[in-house]
Amino acid sequence: MCSVYAVAAKKPKLNSVLFCAAEPIRMSFGTAGLRAPMGAGFNRINDLTVIQSTQGLFSYLSRYFADLSSRGVVVGFDTRGQEESGCSSQRLAKLTAAVMLSRDVPVHLFSTFVPTPYVPYAVKKLGAAAGVMITASHNPKEDNGYKVYWCNSAQIGSPHDKEILLNIEEQLEPWSASCWDERLVESSSLRTNPLTQINSCYMEELASLCFHRDLNSSCPLRFVHSSFHGVGHVFVQQAFKTFGFAPPIPVPEQKDPDPNFSSVRCPNPEEGESVLRLSLLLAEKENATVVLATDPDADRLAVAEKSDRCGWKVFTGNELAALLGWWMFFNWKENHPDPADTEGVYMLATTVSSKILQAFARMEGFHFEETLPGFKWIGNRIHELSKTGHSVIFAFEESIGFLCGSMVPEKDGVSSAAVVAEMAAYLHNKNLSLNQQLHNIYRTYGYHVAETSYVICNDPPTIQKIFNRIRNFDGERSYPKMCGGVRIIHVRDATTGYDSSQPDLRSVLPVSRSSQMITFTLQNGVVATLRTSGTEPKIKYYTEFCAAPGKSDVSSLEEELRKITTALLDDFLEPERNNLIRRCV
Repeated sequence: MCSVYAVAAKKPKLNSVLFCAAEPIRMSFGTAGLRAPMGAGFNRINDLTVIQSTQGLFSYLSRYFADLSSRGVVVGFDTRGQEESGCSSQRLAKLTAAVMLSRDVPVHLFSTFVPTPYVPYAVKKLGAAAGVMITASHNPKEDNGYKVYWCNSAQIGSPHDKEILLNIEEQLEPWSASCWDERLVESSSLRTNPLTQINSCYMEELASLCFHRDLNSSCPLRFVHSSFHGVGHVFVQQAFKTFGFAPPIPVPEQKDPDPNFSSVRCPNPEEGESVLRLSLLLAEKENATVVLATDPDADRLAVAEKSDRCGWKVFTGNELAALLGWWMFFNWKENHPDPADTEGVYMLATTVSSKILQAFARMEGFHFEETLPGFKWIGNRIHELSKTGHSVIFAFEESIGFLCGSMVPEKDGVSSAAVVAEMAAYLHNKNLSLNQQLHNIYRTYGYHVAETSYVICNDPPTIQKIFNRIRNFDGERSYPKMCGGVRIIHVRDATTGYDSSQPDLRSVLPVSRSSQMITFTLQNGVVATLRTSGTEPKIKYYTEFCAAPGKSDVSSLEEELRKITTALLDDFLEPERNNLIRRCV
């Protein structure tokens, strides 16, 4: 069992003082729901905190949905687990289901691990009231999480997240012994297994993103895929089959689930070439051109391409977004030759991501919008736009999270892998590589040179001190006026709601006081953002030089951006003074 609290299973009526007297620090919903290390304690993921969370979720859902007993809830899980404690995503999913079943709520519990996007997809297809995915995505092996989706298939946001937390705090004592009984999922008639139906529907709908199946079936390119010891292997293989491709070559050491992520120093393909080593070695051996890597819950995708000269080009999230955004609009235009149709088309990106889609929109005439970081904001905006008859054909966040089309309002590494493969096959048929096409895009729409990285800070008061200093940099309530010798012309503070570029000085983005985020626009066109991570003890920094079309001296753009990025890090964050740990690449 997952924690010392599991002994309470022997005595269902617990002393409520155990839960209330100490006023423990509890987890709160961040950009990805609840996420924390597995272990004993109220601020950890374990049997008790998952039961408490599910009781609170049930209490809120039962007040919100009169038909909860017919709609039910979807529950899925990834491959995480701790051998020494017995805590696993599968067990926590069964406990989540048990709590709902104990209150006669139907539960659509997947019988095996699935990609995270399958849960919101199932919520949409089955008309469920909500969905829960037990996952910590690409976090270290010690972590796990509890991700909640609303009936619109998007991750929960305000006010639902706050209301659910209030309900959790009112439901801290487990209701009965049934809540601890994971065997309930085997005996209850209210439990169904949606795997076959959802997988079939997903693959059938995925075919709508396939535009050149005839080229795919004869494609000479070879692909390597790594699932990073997670859920992705089987599902990416099926997605390739749906698109008419031969299956990608799996990295044998990383194909099967392994909660210890034994072959990588961290299970995050966003870290680049250092964690893709086995994939690249296999690709060299097999003469494969493109490497695809999904993170452990298969909602993110990393891509590398063999370079004409030597070595490998590992694309950043922003570069992949430029390619995928171009590809989705290119194919959309092929099927919608009437220019008037463009009025109903949208692309979305988080505000810390590249502005390349904005450049597309300006030139091509469709709509582009930014959201706060986190795909929950994108997912909910997709839902709002769909209600007014608009379609989102592509959305992304720079941390290699992509959504092609709008099958599900969540980033999706499985569908993105198949789409990238088809794009590579199409370009190969035109004697172009992915990297060559990327530069074609930049020549047309303007080079967008970006740097993204982070520092680690395990001390929340230090983070608060750093951002307080920035807000009072040149005196009380006075933000910095220069960065790297370049004048700052606008400041947007999403934590306080301040935006110097607006007539009323109020940000058009929603205020998010639970996290820190400040964006600087510089006179030379650089946009720089500092923000805290919602899932890890990191301060992330993002800089991008958005050049006008025709400005092609990339080396000078990169040098100017590097100077700004160094100043942003050294002058504003002061890593040495604040004992911050720089990223180890």
